[in-house]
Amino acid sequence: MRGILLDIEGTTTPIKFVYDVLFPFARRRVAAYVVNADLSDLRREYEEDKGSGVNPPGWSTDPVPYIHWLMDQDRKSTALKRIQGEIWRKGYREGELHGEVFDDVPSSLQRWHDKGIDIRIFSSGSILAQRLLFSTTVAGDLTKFLNGFFDTTTGPKNDPASYRQLASAFDLSPPAILFLSDVTRELDAAQSAGMHTLLCVRPGNHVQPPHAHGVITTFADVI
Repeated sequence: MRGILLDIEGTTTPIKFVYDVLFPFARRRVAAYVVNADLSDLRREYEEDKGSGVNPPGWSTDPVPYIHWLMDQDRKSTALKRIQGEIWRKGYREGELHGEVFDDVPSSLQRWHDKGIDIRIFSSGSILAQRLLFSTTVAGDLTKFLNGFFDTTTGPKNDPASYRQLASAFDLSPPAILFLSDVTRELDAAQSAGMHTLLCVRPGNHVQPPHAHGVITTFADVI
């Protein structure tokens, strides 16, 4: 294996940290953030939602109800993830937030890196949010082990084409890459693209439907 592609939520990082710390932090600060923010991408998404009949909250002068609505749906919206990332940036900079990873992650990243394996991240969170999380852990700055960060601007995580594009970014063939995630739909897509896959089962993760992927409970079991 020459490349490892990692999901974040439920794979490197506890779901509890994302839902109990990061999401509420952003939600509380949305109203202050939008005052001077460029919301053109969000407005385009809102118009698409309106046109598709999903009946989003109205947006006349205040975008906050729509943003909260997206959050409530856990929408994998690039515009929403950018807003959250910018809010979190301030929190990390001011010391209110610190990245959290499972205990086995730092040593495993070090071990894989020492073996010359190319390690990259693919998450629905923005690239900014990914960098902030991994650069501020109690184990130190883990971005030194990571060669690339990818978000939904690459493509949906359930689409095999996204993983073929990622393999090109690695400059590796898909069979040379191992993808680790806590979601079988994502693993199915990566497997369809030719990658090797492992389902990561961590405390607090959602139960997955029947699948044909190998299972790990710690990165110590990988390579």
